[in-house]
Amino acid sequence: MSQIRHSPHAPTLVEAHEAGDVIDRHRHDDHQLIYVSTGVLAISTARGAWVASSDRAVWVPAGIWHEHRFYGQTSLHSLGFPLDDAPLPDDSPTVLAVGGLLRELLIACTEPDLPGPEAGRLRAVLADRLRRAVVQPLVLPTPVDARLADACAVVEQDLAHPRSLGELARAVGTSERTLTRLFRTGFGMTYPQWRTAIRVFHAMIHLAEGATVTETAHLCGWATPSAFVDTFTRTMGHTPGTHRSAAAAD
Repeated sequence: MSQIRHSPHAPTLVEAHEAGDVIDRHRHDDHQLIYVSTGVLAISTARGAWVASSDRAVWVPAGIWHEHRFYGQTSLHSLGFPLDDAPLPDDSPTVLAVGGLLRELLIACTEPDLPGPEAGRLRAVLADRLRRAVVQPLVLPTPVDARLADACAVVEQDLAHPRSLGELARAVGTSERTLTRLFRTGFGMTYPQWRTAIRVFHAMIHLAEGATVTETAHLCGWATPSAFVDTFTRTMGHTPGTHRSAAAAD
């Protein structure tokens, strides 16, 4: 576990992390692009939680407090960007799709002892590709309303048990109508949409930690593995098996 509070410059580096490692809440004066070529990394801020994986990178603008939690054996690639050289928006974290070329650029740009002129050329191409990257907004917003926070906690504590909105409302002592409104106003999505997001979020973690597709389907509340595969594939753009293999690849 690292103890970091304020680091003026976002580092450009590659480093290995074990499952369960945590980098405590911190911020940078620079922008930061975070990618993992293996494993899964959950990035939490006051606004919500994002996931970096082998096919998704997370852009964290300067000044935003965030913390990291690693799942599976993880290779972390971090790139710092000065305030006057931001290829992506600077108002909120952003999740980006990482294809083959972008992946290789992210890995190459974080090679240790990279000569300055070569680093400059690689960074120029990287910036161009980042400006064209497709945004993949799998985000779990942080609930502000206490009733909504309680409802989210009840679901997350037992994803294997699928709760209806009515059952969830009774569990936290409010009405279905109120809870429906809270999900809409607090998250901009319905309860079923949020529950799908939280299940896929945790499925990515279980798969990175070595769980099988069948085990993950059960742990995250899908009735059958095929239903899980269908939902995961529609949400992520690839199958759970592909995600599991990529998270564990050397």
